[in-house]
Amino acid sequence: MKIQKANPDDAEKLTQIAMAAKRHWNYPERWMLLWKDALTITPEFIVENEVYALTEKGEIIGFYALAAHDDAAKLEHLWVNPQNIDSGIGRKLFAHALERASSLNVKMMTIDSDPNAEAFYKKMGAQRVGDIVTEIEGSERILPLMRIVF
Repeated sequence: MKIQKANPDDAEKLTQIAMAAKRHWNYPERWMLLWKDALTITPEFIVENEVYALTEKGEIIGFYALAAHDDAAKLEHLWVNPQNIDSGIGRKLFAHALERASSLNVKMMTIDSDPNAEAFYKKMGAQRVGDIVTEIEGSERILPLMRIVF
């Protein structure tokens, strides 16, 4: 396994992984359509942000993306192919993201977590520091706001 900077040519594969991983939580397909833009990784996004892919035997099986602003980094994405969930790949990617964020001389990393991923981020050392209230189909949806301070 190798973690390396993603290339703009990887955008389609990264988008496929993000969509498949989000579907893993059995969200309704109509919600997936609403989240399509947020889960689409463009070549421009890869160029403008810290995007790293984990490959095994030449195949991308997970990735993350960091965006740095002032003294904070935000974990924009962390996705693993569904067949590789619970294999340690998410932990490897997250550890690498922490190293990259630290190297950017930021004071903290924030994560707008999916509710299903909150336990993973807590296990990795993040603390819930608030809620992000969103709306979907007229109902309130609460996302955990997580943070790691360096």
